[in-house]
Amino acid sequence: MTAANRPPIRAIRSALTLFSLAVIGFTFAMAGPRAALLMLIGLGFGLVLEGLRFGFTGPWRRMIQARDGRGLLAQFVAIGLCALVAFPLLAAFPDELYGAHAPVGIAMLAAAFVFGATMQIVLGCGSGVLVNAGSGNLMAVLALLGFVVGSFFGTLHLDWWTGLGSLPVHTLQGSFGESAGLWVTLTGLAALAILVARLSRPGQRLPSPRLWLAAILVAALAVLNLVVAGQSWGIVYGLGLWGAKAGQAAGMDVLATAFWSAPDHAERLQQSLLTDVTSLTNIGIIIGAFVAMRWRRDPGPQVPRGSTPGRLGIALSGLILGYSARIAFGCNVGAYFSGIATGSFHGWAWFAAAFAGSALALHARPRVLQWLSLSAAATPGGSIRP
Repeated sequence: MTAANRPPIRAIRSALTLFSLAVIGFTFAMAGPRAALLMLIGLGFGLVLEGLRFGFTGPWRRMIQARDGRGLLAQFVAIGLCALVAFPLLAAFPDELYGAHAPVGIAMLAAAFVFGATMQIVLGCGSGVLVNAGSGNLMAVLALLGFVVGSFFGTLHLDWWTGLGSLPVHTLQGSFGESAGLWVTLTGLAALAILVARLSRPGQRLPSPRLWLAAILVAALAVLNLVVAGQSWGIVYGLGLWGAKAGQAAGMDVLATAFWSAPDHAERLQQSLLTDVTSLTNIGIIIGAFVAMRWRRDPGPQVPRGSTPGRLGIALSGLILGYSARIAFGCNVGAYFSGIATGSFHGWAWFAAAFAGSALALHARPRVLQWLSLSAAATPGGSIRP
């Protein structure tokens, strides 16, 4: 469609607004006010992540390759702001609100490393794949499908992997107390921020106003998610549930598996996706990214063709992302962001392992793409934007 034949921007934005309201209204009618609020929160995440270009994969890559620490510092700010509110809330409502707490183990660390490496190959993490898919990138849709399948397969093998050895769940609140645990978290984030700022090139240290705003909004939305959902913001469980439902629809006896036979998981498997808090925000992120992308007059640059694997490479990378995220008890959102923001030692360990994996993958990425021989230059449909 040429620019002359394109509908006026006001008409497009009006249609996008009505579409968003219709989605929220439909969710309210089908699942009630709580579900509608969670869908709205998910839409907010999608609007911020796409509209304000706040992400996880790209900032890590720019820090490692170009010593540009602005995006990484914005992540630390968002996590810290969320922690300032989440720690007191978790202490005040221990039976109603749950943080992203998980054990540190051998398989968990290895899976986080693999996840960090793979997300730099495919140029997207859990939230990034959702955002890119919502933005209309067909290759990201393929990666999302792979992520769904991988996350479901991960649930089938989770017990075996955790059996390799893991520590009990430890939190900073449990080790130091609520107040001291919060100060340890903020001090750790501040120390990382100072280190990143010192390693960054001049002019690449302080986040731009756009990133400051995005960090504040992401933190606020994460707190709202904790309050409304009763649990921290996550991505992976919802995608694994989608895979489980697809497997069940295809005739697989999913309820006979160890993970999905657990009462809570079995109940969610039998209910609508609109009753699952993680699925609601995941769907909202996709829709919010769609709205944000089409709201702009100029959708912005894409990654040059040839910078990501082709179809098979994208699908395999998505599968590995989903599988490793499930074994690692989360992705950049559920493990790194929410884990650290709610006091889990697992969040810090995940970040260290995944960042190391990213660094190694970025060093080896050109050779990996050459080995795959599946350059996106020969793949119609574009490539994933970081």
